[in-house]
Amino acid sequence: MKNVIKTSLLLSLASGTALANEGMWQPHQLPEIKQELQQLGLKIPADNISKLTEFPMNAVISLGGCTASFVSPKGLVVTNHHCAYGSIQYNSTEKNNILKNGFLAKNYGEELPAAPGSRVFVTEDVINVTDKINAKLSDNMTGLERYKVIDAAEKELIANCEKEDGYRCQVSTFHNGLEYFLIKKLEIRDVRLVYNPAASIGKFGGDIDNWMWPRQTGDYSFYRAYVSKDGKPADFSKDNVPFEPKSFLKVSAKGINDDDFVMVVGYPGRTNRYRTADQVKNKFTWAYPTDKKMRGDIINIIKENSEPGSAERIKYESTLAGLANYEKNFGAMIDSYKKAGTQAKKEKFDASLTAWINQDADRKAKYASALTEMKRILEQDMKTQGRDKVVSFMYRYLPMFRASNSLLRYSHEQQKEDAKRDSGYQKRDEKRFVSGLKSINRRFDAQINQQIALYLLESYAKLPAEQRYNALDQYFHLEQGFKKEKVAKQLKDMYAATALKDESIRLGWMDKNVESFAKSQDPFIKLAVQLYPELKTNRKQSRELYGQWTKASAKYMEALIAYKRSLNQPVYADANSTLRVTYGQVKGYQPQDGLWATPFTTVEGLASKYTGEDPFGSPKKQLELIKNKQYGKYKSEQLGTVPVNYLSTVDTTGGNSGSPTLNGNAELVGLLFDGVIESIIGDWDYDPKFNRSIHCDTRYMLWVMKYIDGADNLLEEMEIVE
Repeated sequence: MKNVIKTSLLLSLASGTALANEGMWQPHQLPEIKQELQQLGLKIPADNISKLTEFPMNAVISLGGCTASFVSPKGLVVTNHHCAYGSIQYNSTEKNNILKNGFLAKNYGEELPAAPGSRVFVTEDVINVTDKINAKLSDNMTGLERYKVIDAAEKELIANCEKEDGYRCQVSTFHNGLEYFLIKKLEIRDVRLVYNPAASIGKFGGDIDNWMWPRQTGDYSFYRAYVSKDGKPADFSKDNVPFEPKSFLKVSAKGINDDDFVMVVGYPGRTNRYRTADQVKNKFTWAYPTDKKMRGDIINIIKENSEPGSAERIKYESTLAGLANYEKNFGAMIDSYKKAGTQAKKEKFDASLTAWINQDADRKAKYASALTEMKRILEQDMKTQGRDKVVSFMYRYLPMFRASNSLLRYSHEQQKEDAKRDSGYQKRDEKRFVSGLKSINRRFDAQINQQIALYLLESYAKLPAEQRYNALDQYFHLEQGFKKEKVAKQLKDMYAATALKDESIRLGWMDKNVESFAKSQDPFIKLAVQLYPELKTNRKQSRELYGQWTKASAKYMEALIAYKRSLNQPVYADANSTLRVTYGQVKGYQPQDGLWATPFTTVEGLASKYTGEDPFGSPKKQLELIKNKQYGKYKSEQLGTVPVNYLSTVDTTGGNSGSPTLNGNAELVGLLFDGVIESIIGDWDYDPKFNRSIHCDTRYMLWVMKYIDGADNLLEEMEIVE
């Protein structure tokens, strides 16, 4: 198996040039394509990019959902405005709405604690542990046995990795279970908000311009990482000091031009380019449409029950931003799927793969069962997908439901040895668990949440009886149908009676035993107690199915890699939130017949969109600067003005938000923050004609910092290349 992967990799890299800039590459793969990188414009040694402990890789960090990078020797971190949005919202009030007005700390003492649970992760090591996990597996295991063995092996590897204090480790699977890597990351727990521009800059264009081109968004903000005086990760303390990274990125005021080489280093979330045609069909004809509708409905509920700028709306601004982003994303995905013939392409590929397998007796004996197993497992999973979708939304958008169920499960897990507890409930997870409980009140309003709960229960009640939980039906008296007024009254009483709205009481439940939960009269805890047995059974069934899937999908990927190798086609691992590198050029594209999208937007283009109303309002000072052509040293000689955003051919996805865009000298020339709507299908089906990422130009960021927000203290702290 290892030989198959290695040979496939070499062939894929050798053929990379012919296939444009496709692929999110693991750092250790890059030395194999250093010649191509150098031809495109890489100036630093290509081997440096493969070494996580050297510049520039050790300057790039994860925020646990977004990417960021160090830009000073004193732990200053730059990322996207929308990546810091939760922390900006967390620190906003009606009287001091820094979401709307912006925020700048002029010194360390003015910096604000980021939202609870905020982290900075610095990847320090990646180790292939495939053999260690596979050695414990056998073909005659049940799915549940396989799940438990993999889970135990991963926990053992993680526990050994985390013996050194201050580290967070994980085992990530690549190629759908074919390979496993242990990732070791320094975990910095004291993160503070330093600076964010006003929403009229950081969110210019809002949801209207999201995924669109042309774009003029100043999507950047700054954090700072802090550690104890001895340089170790520590919880927030006034005695902590700024973290001193081993390296940091220089920021370019010189910028880039059309066709220039760019490279993005980051933590892309997830792509699905190797899914079967059946999986693709279910995702695009059921999952995405369902997700889109539910998110849109919840957006409407929040807006109907809160006024813009009110305390209630401020609490939900971060939630609204996330809902709107994915609602638009899923809608565009569905449209692209239909227009691009994605299903037909996937079915053609599956048919070709099947024919190739059946052409050879050995291949057929080895791989044929994997394809049928993948289909069977999907069909089994689809039997409960409606219920699972609604309940997942309850966990995500009903904090009282999430807190009560999580606390009860936490209590059950504490009865086990730590190594045997479910992931998320071990000692290593306690700080995150506490942070989750603490963050609720700044993002929760009982009246709004009741309406969301009513909507989700109505959606749940429409499911077939065989997909529902008996306990949930009985608790809300849904056996005879959904009586909206009665359920609304019950929810009103529940939200009025629950003590879980109080942070100290929520935290206090972490010390309670299972018997205390059983005796509780709190309505949400009573619901959790009644629902717990069925949720536990569902987890067991899901693990059985997942264990079966890991076996079938690994075999499927082995076949797929061998097949693509026979065609001399590239194979790179799907994105999975681990550190990746992608490269390309600054370049426009043709979104439709007769149109050409140029690669840069400018401050003049921004001014032309100005309406004076959200999301196309701009600070008066900014408009005056543009009118008077006061560009300072941030003018592009090619454009004759200050560039705002630009396009490139780099291959990226969600999670890459905030990723540093580097030039050939590994200097920061932009922050990746979005993609164009025509390439949104790229998570599933890459097309070089339309694949374009959108970046915030550092020249615009520096211009705003200098002339609009007066962030001279930060400009002096950074090393700026002019």
